[in-house]
Amino acid sequence: MSDAIRSQGDSRLRGGLLSTGLVGFDKLYGISIAGFEPDRAPWSAEACSRFRTAVAVRKREQAPALQSLRSPLTMDNPMKRLMTGLAVAIALGASVRADDTVQAFFKHHCLECHSGEEPEGEMRLDQLKPEFADEAGRKPWRAVLKRLRSGQMPPKEKPRPPEPDIHAVADWISSKVRAAEAVERQTKGRVVLRRLNRIEYENTVRDLLGVAVELRDLLPPDSAFGGFDNVGEAHHVSSFLMDKYLEAADVALDIAIANGPKPPETKKRYSITETHNYKSKSENVFRKLDDDTVVLFTSSHWQAVILPMWPSDRGDYRFRISASAFQSDGKPVTYRVDAGLMLMTGKPHLVGYFDAPPGEPKIVEFVDKLEPRNSLRILPYGLPSSGVVHKIGADKYDGSGVAIQWVDVEGPLNPVWPPESHRRIFGDLPQDKAPTYNHPQRVEVVSKAPKADAERILRAFARRAFRREVTDDDVSPYLALVESKLAESRSFEQAVRVGLAAIMVSPDFLFLREAPGKLDDFALASRLSYFLWSTMPDDELFALAEQHKLGQPEVLREQVERLLKSPKAKAFTENFVGQWLGLRDIDFTDPSHQLYPEYDDMLRASMVRETELFFTEVLKNDLSLTNVIASDFSMLNGRLAKHYGIPDVYGWEFRKVPLPPDSHRGGVLTMASVLKVTANGTTTSPVTRGSWILDRLLGTPPPRPPENIAALEPDTRGATTIRSQLAKHRQIASCSSCHALIDPPGFALESFDVIGGWRDYYRSTGNGKEVKVDGRRMPYLQGQKIDPADVLPDGRSFRDIDEFKQLLLADKDQVARALTAKLLTYATGGAANSADQPEIDAIVDRIRAKHYGFRSLIHEVVASELFRTK
Repeated sequence: MSDAIRSQGDSRLRGGLLSTGLVGFDKLYGISIAGFEPDRAPWSAEACSRFRTAVAVRKREQAPALQSLRSPLTMDNPMKRLMTGLAVAIALGASVRADDTVQAFFKHHCLECHSGEEPEGEMRLDQLKPEFADEAGRKPWRAVLKRLRSGQMPPKEKPRPPEPDIHAVADWISSKVRAAEAVERQTKGRVVLRRLNRIEYENTVRDLLGVAVELRDLLPPDSAFGGFDNVGEAHHVSSFLMDKYLEAADVALDIAIANGPKPPETKKRYSITETHNYKSKSENVFRKLDDDTVVLFTSSHWQAVILPMWPSDRGDYRFRISASAFQSDGKPVTYRVDAGLMLMTGKPHLVGYFDAPPGEPKIVEFVDKLEPRNSLRILPYGLPSSGVVHKIGADKYDGSGVAIQWVDVEGPLNPVWPPESHRRIFGDLPQDKAPTYNHPQRVEVVSKAPKADAERILRAFARRAFRREVTDDDVSPYLALVESKLAESRSFEQAVRVGLAAIMVSPDFLFLREAPGKLDDFALASRLSYFLWSTMPDDELFALAEQHKLGQPEVLREQVERLLKSPKAKAFTENFVGQWLGLRDIDFTDPSHQLYPEYDDMLRASMVRETELFFTEVLKNDLSLTNVIASDFSMLNGRLAKHYGIPDVYGWEFRKVPLPPDSHRGGVLTMASVLKVTANGTTTSPVTRGSWILDRLLGTPPPRPPENIAALEPDTRGATTIRSQLAKHRQIASCSSCHALIDPPGFALESFDVIGGWRDYYRSTGNGKEVKVDGRRMPYLQGQKIDPADVLPDGRSFRDIDEFKQLLLADKDQVARALTAKLLTYATGGAANSADQPEIDAIVDRIRAKHYGFRSLIHEVVASELFRTK
């Protein structure tokens, strides 16, 4: 960020803090925001640095006993360092050198390769010190422990030490790491202070105010740690971010508060004959039937039909589309609906795909939010280009089409006025005229007892915003702010809005405040709702927290079931699965049109939908989590079934489909969504896919590659294969040990191409044979033959993906441990580490007796001490 931009952002933050009364950061960070003088704008670089330093320091809160020793802006307090050092030393029994047994083990089995200026794998053990007090000291020891327990160290070609010696060293490292982490947890808890991420913030504002408004794009992207963007260690607070929170609060309040009369509601039935493309007849691709039904015969996007509706008011609109398949041989024809601004600069969003059935028309109904001047667009899927139809003529064309009888539009939908969002804030307080030069019908909320009404409004709002009970001390700063605005002759509504905005940028709203130790009922309610709903608790969770009942095991279990059955649980599937499996990166690359001409928007949408519906099915029915590796079913529609080569599935609608034994499908490994996000759009890489399997499914992420080693670039011309390239790569000493782990799982997936299709041969742009599909010559060539066989580090071999999946299933506990660790990271906002392993093992023991049920695993995670404590 440039100094100019930073200075502008700091200045705006200063102004925002003063105008909205941002309070509470002095309590949270140990600094007084008011100390930054209003006449010293913009903030100096020193002031900004103090703010950022204070935020970073206070995120790592120390033990209550040491709070009085805390310097407000720095950790460099000598007494504090001394006290903390003594506590760690006593707890660890720390010494200046490692145990003699460990030193002897390293000398005889490790230092030959892992010492000197160029150690193998960039792991230098001759300088490794027994320092465990902080994460930086523990990290290299964890790497050693991981390699010892996995059998990577010492390597196979070296003499193997006795197993008791390996266990002794591993146990020594593990005990030291866990003891240090235990001390850390006693002082500041397992999870650092974390704020709401962009999605959680948007959802929380939605449920707090009762408005559906897109706010995430107003905020900077969230960083991730441990694979998830809701982990506190990845979060930061900056002046720029605070400025954006102020902007987002204003946008949300503008929509929530009604300052005008109720918009008129309109109802109209449209015919396709009213659309521009039908009237222009630039190409002969539409056929009008006797009852004003119009048949659409082409999928060319420039012949999509757009309703001439152009609403003037923002709001929810109800649409009803009557459509049927035409000349389709008894099969449904799919069409796509988009909504938004239909201009060159507009970005319409996908409403969905729908099936037009043969025979009687089917009426599809949905509600979508529109802005002024937005409209609706309809386009058939999978039909010929407009040129093909135009050449024959629509009246003579005998191919399939979509017949649209009519489209009904109703809205904006406002069952009550002022709307629910307005009433949540102001209740039934009256409104009076408050016209402006550009809004003569403008009204505002008025009060005959402004102080009493303001206190009532702020107290109720703060209770829900802070997600806990509030005291007079909590409310008084915001009430004082409102009173100061009233004293400045601001109107009642304007003054209250300042107080509301201040609450929405306060730390109690933006952060999930948890005290070290066992979570209280309100903190538990928040942790549960953000885990399964990605939003604030609802009224029932709040009521149970107030009654101090939520922590009761049977009540907590009932609430988990209730939350999982709610439509809001869709957020768990989208946000957990989307990050765990990387589905959010589905659009990160566009497949080469030359190599993969069959890729289209419907296939892309179907990929993600299959994975989400699959997990919903596994979760709903408490199916074994081993289905992640291999299953005998999947959730398919016609487009995806065609892609997988599975017959007799048609249309957009998804259904549970048994998989043929020879399909090579089943489990997430062979889902097109996963196979696409682990490729680069042009080529596949066993390194990328192998690393993904080790990290996401087995919980054993490989080390980062050395910086001085260039990444492999697969040859799309077909002159050589990735296997021969990697064989040369493995000859590099610093690469061989890791690639022995990474490459075999990656090669198991080499039978699947960039978009998840099955292949026996690579596709090539240079060398190879001509390829024809349905009589059409393809723009790519048939390259060299695929070889998916390989050998795992433990000596077990496989010939293809089916055999590889069976090898993974030989250790179901490993899969369960990995998924449990991922769930705990996402659920608590703190990455799982070695200190969590005993509890993770206990959870796996319990779900093993329940056939590794995925729903059972969710219950066990919530019931665990790791979930119920900070």
